[in-house]
Amino acid sequence: MDVGEAVGEAPLLGEALPVELMNTIWADRAGVHDALARPDTALAWLRALGGRIEPEPSVITGWLDEDRPTDLDQAVDGLRRLRDAVRRLAAEATGDPRAAAVSTIDERQAALDVLDRSCAARPVWSTLSWPPGREPVRIVHVDGTVGDVVIAVLAAAAVALFSSPARTRLRACLAPGCVLYFVKQHPRREWCSAACGNRARVARHYRRHRVQA
Repeated sequence: MDVGEAVGEAPLLGEALPVELMNTIWADRAGVHDALARPDTALAWLRALGGRIEPEPSVITGWLDEDRPTDLDQAVDGLRRLRDAVRRLAAEATGDPRAAAVSTIDERQAALDVLDRSCAARPVWSTLSWPPGREPVRIVHVDGTVGDVVIAVLAAAAVALFSSPARTRLRACLAPGCVLYFVKQHPRREWCSAACGNRARVARHYRRHRVQA
């Protein structure tokens, strides 16, 4: 798969976080792009997710707000590896036939190994603080670099997706030129977005009339 640097921003479709991560490989008329190709575009994507990374300890928010977060390059390398792993697993789950969407990871076991290592990268755990006379408060703790914590949280969300019934509703968008994935939440949904649906209908109309001609 020939992938260029991100042009504009990767689409955020309101999908589950692992699917949003898969969709950092995206396409337009200029070709296929990678929103994680550079640290600055990867940081923009993470910031665009807002508060959707759960749990969201304040240390993650503070890290994302830095002009140049500590160990960002290392974090982006891990994020790309995780993304390629979940795309490989998504291709298997969906029977994805799209050549342009092929992951850089060939084997399912290699993808699973990346996912396992990403989950174990850094632990995140909660404790309960309940001082006398005050309301109980959940405190989220992290160990290691914040970038590794972000990767571990996203990897855990991917494990939850692939091990749940949602896996059977995961779809590859087969509109012309699209390389995105989506979870089919409605029986009539066929495409990742209305734009892809329109493009697919136009292509279908063109093929039908070309055959008739």
